[in-house]
Amino acid sequence: MALELVKYRSATGRWVLLATVLGSSLAFIDGTVVNIALPAIGTEFDATAAGLQWTVNGYALSLAALILLGGSLGDRYGRKRIFMIGVTWFAAASLLCGVAPSIELLIAARVLQGIGGALLTPGALAILEASFVPEDRARAIGAWSGLGGIGGALGPFLGGWIVEVADWRLIFLINVPIAALVLLVTARHVPESRNASAARSLDVTGVLTGAVGLGGLTYGFTAWPAAGPGSPVVLVSLAVGVLGMAWFVVAERRSQHPMLPLDIFTSKAFTGANLVTFLVYGALGGVFFLVVLNLQVVSGFSPLAGGLALLPITVLMLLLSARAGWLGGKIGPRIPMTVGPLICAGALIWMSRIDASASYLTDVLPPVIVFGLGLSLLVAPLTATALGALDDAHAGIASGVNNAVARAAGLLAVAVLPLAAGIGTGDLTDPTALAPTYRTAMLIGAGLMVGGSILAVTMVPRRMPTKDASQ
Repeated sequence: MALELVKYRSATGRWVLLATVLGSSLAFIDGTVVNIALPAIGTEFDATAAGLQWTVNGYALSLAALILLGGSLGDRYGRKRIFMIGVTWFAAASLLCGVAPSIELLIAARVLQGIGGALLTPGALAILEASFVPEDRARAIGAWSGLGGIGGALGPFLGGWIVEVADWRLIFLINVPIAALVLLVTARHVPESRNASAARSLDVTGVLTGAVGLGGLTYGFTAWPAAGPGSPVVLVSLAVGVLGMAWFVVAERRSQHPMLPLDIFTSKAFTGANLVTFLVYGALGGVFFLVVLNLQVVSGFSPLAGGLALLPITVLMLLLSARAGWLGGKIGPRIPMTVGPLICAGALIWMSRIDASASYLTDVLPPVIVFGLGLSLLVAPLTATALGALDDAHAGIASGVNNAVARAAGLLAVAVLPLAAGIGTGDLTDPTALAPTYRTAMLIGAGLMVGGSILAVTMVPRRMPTKDASQ
């Protein structure tokens, strides 16, 4: 098996990397590019703060709620097949976003877009995990993280340029030709892989309860600022969310073929990596949502300048992620996963000082560079640990769980951070209301990063154990 994978990697491994990077970038870009267009979307549709939050959360909600299903379907029916279905779905939903005539229909199209993202995202990493020998996976995942980071971090730049010189709708329409390229490369060069022992029946109860639980929590937190904590809508939504998540755990424990086998959490490394992911990506969700918004609304940057402000993160991820993946494989994941979040925490404290008088060169660029360095050190070892803690037969579900945790954290951050930071009934496009919210949110994000570092020290092993590489 190992010889076969080495031969395969040397022949077409670059094509596999290209397909998975481009496919993942579709989801990553739309996780960040919309933020830069929020002021333009709000102006065209006269949208409320809740409407703008749901433009982000509508996508993130369906992505997070169904990404476990995407990983499970890939393990069962073929990771390449589900990946291609997801890319096609994503492209069709992007087209609907591009022609939406109202904020309500845009949010609905974003929900559909998230479903496509849930199908393609876990498949990308699972395909990588199945295509490289164990000793080369950390470097391959590092390369994926670095190249995929281009998509996420270039999103604000691309969005800013499009919003400034053309129309915000093009940020969605551009996904269609990219998706066509991904489908072409995947069909020609990516091999099929699956878990032959996986059950073919679907865990319908798990899918529904997970979606209801996460949806209830997100809707409740999003409605809280305008409606108040005593509102029946808020109370009922939060209660439904808590009950839904509790029912999900019970259903998965009782199911003969669970979407999420709970015994995978007996791996301390897997559980620790996902807890670190939750805290770190919760902070990242707030950063990428609020920094770009703050630069435009409070600091007066243009959409293009606001997007370009985060470009150094792209460059650093591209240059350093593969090396960080190699380093994590060489010395073990604990040190990079401990030091990386601490560097990011320091950068967020620095970023909290960005205000109305901020200059890019002196107030924005230095903390952005520091943040990019910390993120580059952290992401590849974190992803490799989450995937490497389980055997290869569970590559799809391991990727699905880690992505679900990351997306759920980012989703809740967008819903909860403005509330926790004191936005109250204020407007996210009002500089007077946003400025203090932004400062507090960055400090909360720094606290989440420190928490992630502490978890890495206590739960992530110095060295990853050798695992079964059977498919």
